[in-house]
Amino acid sequence: MKDRDPQPAGRHIQKGGASGLFDDVRRMIEETRTAVAATVNAGLTMLYWRIGHRIQQEILKGKRAGYGQEIVSTLSQELVAAYGKGFSYSALTRMVKFAELFSDQHIVATLSQQLSWSHFRELLPIGEPLKREFYAEMCRVERWSVRTLRKKIDSMLYERTALSRKPEELARLELDALRESDLMTPDLVFKDPYFLDFLGLNDRYLEKDLEDAILREMETFLLELGGGFAFLARQKRIQIDDDDFYIDLLFFHRMLKRLIAIELKLGDFKAEYKGQMELYLRWLNRYERQPGENPPLGIILCAGKKQEQVELLELGDSGIHVAEYFTVLPPKEVLREKLHAAIALSRKRLENREGA
Repeated sequence: MKDRDPQPAGRHIQKGGASGLFDDVRRMIEETRTAVAATVNAGLTMLYWRIGHRIQQEILKGKRAGYGQEIVSTLSQELVAAYGKGFSYSALTRMVKFAELFSDQHIVATLSQQLSWSHFRELLPIGEPLKREFYAEMCRVERWSVRTLRKKIDSMLYERTALSRKPEELARLELDALRESDLMTPDLVFKDPYFLDFLGLNDRYLEKDLEDAILREMETFLLELGGGFAFLARQKRIQIDDDDFYIDLLFFHRMLKRLIAIELKLGDFKAEYKGQMELYLRWLNRYERQPGENPPLGIILCAGKKQEQVELLELGDSGIHVAEYFTVLPPKEVLREKLHAAIALSRKRLENREGA
């Protein structure tokens, strides 16, 4: 009797093993594709920087008006003929601007590990250096997509951070710390105001309506809060002596390594809110803070606030941030003017305080 042929090794894979093998191999393929794409992207970004830098050096040799345009135009024609439309006059001009605005090659190399050339193209139109660096570093740390970066810029995220209200020297120190050691600070995370127009609330609603709407739209609310926030509890009950208190919303921020308590208020900020939040933060610090965590922080979200009253209370010393929220956004130009005025006023007050 003729012997049977030995079964292929694959026949002996246990039930479910074939599926597991497929998943493993697919993961290997996807991981390699991702790694190769990242390597190619970083290489292209550095190539564009080097081209821009080299053109810069050539332009500096010229001593007459229009020399730079002639150089770029001539080079563009030759490169397009050899390599295609990716090296058009406008593309080369953009590369030169890239090398001018991001002059440190080491910083560009670090950023290019996370940011694509498309990211940098979104950053190039930003004229203010600190603002541009803020978006670049936050994009790197929080791994924003190009679409997310565009949305953050459009929503004036930088103008809404406490960082934008600081004197340039202090703001730069925080950005340097973020760049060198990924050190995230509350001034980089917290905003003022917060845009809650996605809640769909009209002019008349109760605090409970506001809280319910946030819970329904928690995913979008987390996006508005920013990266790193994790939702922990609603109406967190705390007991002190024989009294019960309730924290509206409780979060944890992974990079700050802190519990974040949020209180929702319908009207303008009132001084007594400070004592209430201080009580909550001290209770959280004593009973909920885990080893390795930093002290808890609080955000009081109000429909309005009076800036001098907030400053006189020195809420920052207690780890409390007061911010307005908008359920209906004003026209963009009105909002921009308001934010720029607030930035100028805050910087002036800080400078006056330091000079006193």
